[in-house]
Amino acid sequence: MGGLRELAAPFVALGPSGVAVRDRLKHLTAEDEHVLRLVGDHLGTVASRDLKARCAVGLDHDAGGWAARKRAVTGVSSSRWAGSITKATHDQWALARRSQLAHLQSLEAGVRMIAHRLSLPVGEKGTKHAPGGYASRREWHAKARRLHVLTDRLQAVRADWEAGRVRVVRGGKRLLNTRHHLEAARLTEEQWRTRWQAERRFLQADGESGKRFGNETIRVTPDGEVSLKLPAPLAYLANAPHGRYVLASRVAFAHRGVEWADRISANRAVAYRIHEDPARGRWYLTASWTTPVVRTVPLATVRAGGVVGVDTNADHLAAWRLDTHGNPVGAPRRFGYDLTGTAAHRDAQIRHALTGLLHWARRHHLALAIEDLDFTGEATREKHGRRKRFRTLVSGMPVARLRARLVSMAAALGIPVVAVDPAYTSRWGAQHWQQPLTTANRKATRHDAAAVAIGRRALGHPVRRRTAPPPHDRSDRAGHRTVQAPPGIPGREGPRPRIPGPRTRSVRAGRGAKAGDQDTQHRSRCPAEHESWQQDPLPLSI
Repeated sequence: MGGLRELAAPFVALGPSGVAVRDRLKHLTAEDEHVLRLVGDHLGTVASRDLKARCAVGLDHDAGGWAARKRAVTGVSSSRWAGSITKATHDQWALARRSQLAHLQSLEAGVRMIAHRLSLPVGEKGTKHAPGGYASRREWHAKARRLHVLTDRLQAVRADWEAGRVRVVRGGKRLLNTRHHLEAARLTEEQWRTRWQAERRFLQADGESGKRFGNETIRVTPDGEVSLKLPAPLAYLANAPHGRYVLASRVAFAHRGVEWADRISANRAVAYRIHEDPARGRWYLTASWTTPVVRTVPLATVRAGGVVGVDTNADHLAAWRLDTHGNPVGAPRRFGYDLTGTAAHRDAQIRHALTGLLHWARRHHLALAIEDLDFTGEATREKHGRRKRFRTLVSGMPVARLRARLVSMAAALGIPVVAVDPAYTSRWGAQHWQQPLTTANRKATRHDAAAVAIGRRALGHPVRRRTAPPPHDRSDRAGHRTVQAPPGIPGREGPRPRIPGPRTRSVRAGRGAKAGDQDTQHRSRCPAEHESWQQDPLPLSI
């Protein structure tokens, strides 16, 4: 047990900090689409220049530089568009910076792991905590060459990190690389160009509280009328006063529409984004706003009614209901999903599985207990070597998507989510719970046992199941009496204390010794051997 790492304490996960809803812009005229493309292309060009200026500054960026960039953008658009463009540029640079740090850490881990395996003799077996040497001299030589490649990449990325250089592509690096593989993507050059231009357009505006309907740049009225402020060079396209263009389409948000209407009626900030989907030939409007941070429910309150332990797997969620004492109740449940096919299909599968899980938990008024998983450092081929199937299994688990979806959907239903440390839950769950939970009519799986272990950890109980005390006449051979008391209680694995009161045995109340008292054993010169017996005069009903 000395090699086990310290476990983190469970905590109640915070709810979502924002809301985003989307509706289709139907019945747009040809002129509406033409104006949207012109405005989006113009602002996209301005945003690209601003991003280039921001990347050139690097780590020397300050408030004065931001103000200078905003003044430059205002001259070719408007002050409101300039604020949205410069903020979006700042956020994109910050995201690229975080991604660069994650790539740097991944390269460092790969270099460190390959160097460790190269230092071991060829064919040496590994352990549970660290892989062994490479299987053959040929693999050793190939990994030695790869070590040099990764070292060169690491030096280049570290130099960029220290200098503050980031590499950003407006429109996405994946779509840019698709240009060189049009046949594999089943796209023509014209189709790719249409998608590329659509992704590089800029038609988004941040909201501002106190302004009319929460946004002066892209305004949506309560009856669904959409209008936008035209940039100064395109003001001649206006069909409404004050340089505005009103679209022929009307929007009506089916999801959270009442909440959206309450916000714009109170002139609270709402951000909007207009986006074209060239593959379907449709235009969409996305409305988003931030929500105040809600105070989480205390952990003690969440534990009061029991929890549902949830084990995340590559193709299903294994769940088991536990009472407040950590005992499994009822039968285990399984919510499956299929992660093959398109991204929309995978997302729908996850939402369907989470919906079933959350509705089941709400019927029983229970909280959810789930592992705080992060497999970013465990999916590298440098650590797991030729275990391609295992790497594929780990990489295929929708950890990030499940986490985001679960917290958001649970918050909407008012179900608390408790995150626990994932260490050893599968191993200890199978060791202590899989066999006891298996019956003639039900075979408990390793995932079911892990769900029980996760639920017990969320409730504050040890994963090890409660064992019955050994016979009192064999306490020396059977060991400790019980482990039912919570951790931290002195003597929780010692003998049970004597309970005062009348007894049905021959020894009077208060005279009997504890099971661990050696005087109760039949040994020479023990008082139990020579003590006389006398009937208790008190009735047993008292």
